[in-house]
Amino acid sequence: MKIKPGPKAGKVVVELAAKDEALLPPLPFQLRRILVPVDFSDTARKALQYAVPFAAPFDAELILVHVLQPLNLPPEIGYLPPELAVSRSDFRDSARQQLEKLCAREIGARARSQVRVREGVPWQEIAAAARDTNADLIILATHGRTGLKHVLVGSVTERVVRHAPCPVLVVRDHEREFVPTTPPPEPESKNGNIQ
Repeated sequence: MKIKPGPKAGKVVVELAAKDEALLPPLPFQLRRILVPVDFSDTARKALQYAVPFAAPFDAELILVHVLQPLNLPPEIGYLPPELAVSRSDFRDSARQQLEKLCAREIGARARSQVRVREGVPWQEIAAAARDTNADLIILATHGRTGLKHVLVGSVTERVVRHAPCPVLVVRDHEREFVPTTPPPEPESKNGNIQ
């Protein structure tokens, strides 16, 4: 254990070695996998910004999932034209690529991560993804629809909360922030030592 002066007057920094971790009180829970539904909106990005600091202390894996909604074709069509089937595959590939770029940009090396693309009704697929991955926590954003929009569109978040197999942390679009919305700078390396 090393104790050094902190960045502010009257503060100290305590550095623990791996052997010193036994001195810390045990955490009342362990997070191994955190599921983060992503619809590529700013609110979903905000949820991801909350998820990264949750994952770090536990070395938890972040699982980003995007749900492609099914095409609702009129019954008169009777079948799915081959052109639409091909474009559906393109949508899936595009969503995966966007998720991978989002991981690289927002998570980087700060946490382990993986991406998944599912097809179906969003709230059902999010709950199913949580079950399939044994997620310990879901962190998702709400768009905050009210009134007629809420009645007509419904709330994916509300349904996920009701049907999820694990706890759900809901991040609202406009709220008091307790997690910084920009990632901290990567530590600089000098002579092979991380500062």
